[in-house]
Amino acid sequence: MNFALVLFLLLVATGAVWLLDYLWLRKRRPQGRAEPWWIEYPKSFFPVILVVFLLRSFLVEPFKIPSGSMLPTLLVGDFILVNKYTYGIRLPIINRKVVDMSQPQRGEVMVFRYPENPSLDYIKRVVALPGDKIDYRDKRLSLNGVEIKLKPDGEFSYVEGSLSFVTAQRFLESLGTHEHSILIQPEAPAIHSSGVRAFPLRENCAYNDTGFSCTVPPGHFFLMGDNRDSSSDSRYWGFVPEANIVGKAFMIWWNFDDFRRIGRFIN
Repeated sequence: MNFALVLFLLLVATGAVWLLDYLWLRKRRPQGRAEPWWIEYPKSFFPVILVVFLLRSFLVEPFKIPSGSMLPTLLVGDFILVNKYTYGIRLPIINRKVVDMSQPQRGEVMVFRYPENPSLDYIKRVVALPGDKIDYRDKRLSLNGVEIKLKPDGEFSYVEGSLSFVTAQRFLESLGTHEHSILIQPEAPAIHSSGVRAFPLRENCAYNDTGFSCTVPPGHFFLMGDNRDSSSDSRYWGFVPEANIVGKAFMIWWNFDDFRRIGRFIN
């Protein structure tokens, strides 16, 4: 469901009733007679819907993390806030940028519209910017010919789905000004070749059994999940166009299972 569209339609409907009553209906209503319910309710909801619509469209938007692709940074069930104006102010519904602010940087966690189905919102980490050359060989990441150093940081265990218990190696990785944790499962292949789609600009990439290399085209970004071996990301479905950007994830505002996560900023 496109919640932004539903909210906009409710705003238009309640606003139309409010405006109609303000300009015409109230003048024709006998003095002292109460407003009918079909006027009272929309007029009461209109300012609330207006405030929610403006906040959600231009300032912050809440999201829930549905999968473990961003472990250990984000857990399944985390409710996060996304800054809607950091990367530019966009018109709601059509998501067209009207005011440019800044561009995504390496290492930032970004929410975007899934290129294969723009009605879905995805969250991943920005790994490479337009023009970057990215190599991922034997699970080691290089950008523009420079290998990204990893610091061992113990192990991390979690339940995948509802059946399998996974223990992965945790590393600290630095991208740009962001140091964050990633997970690697030593026994998993560097890439599942059968999962690579024929995505737009696929000719910018070369794949083999050890990994892949890509040159990020202008106006696009390459994103990966922190749970490297359990993430469907740009390795498989391609680059994220600038037009698909929703915003920058910056804080966990709720988690029903672990209250200690509330208020944590996302690095």
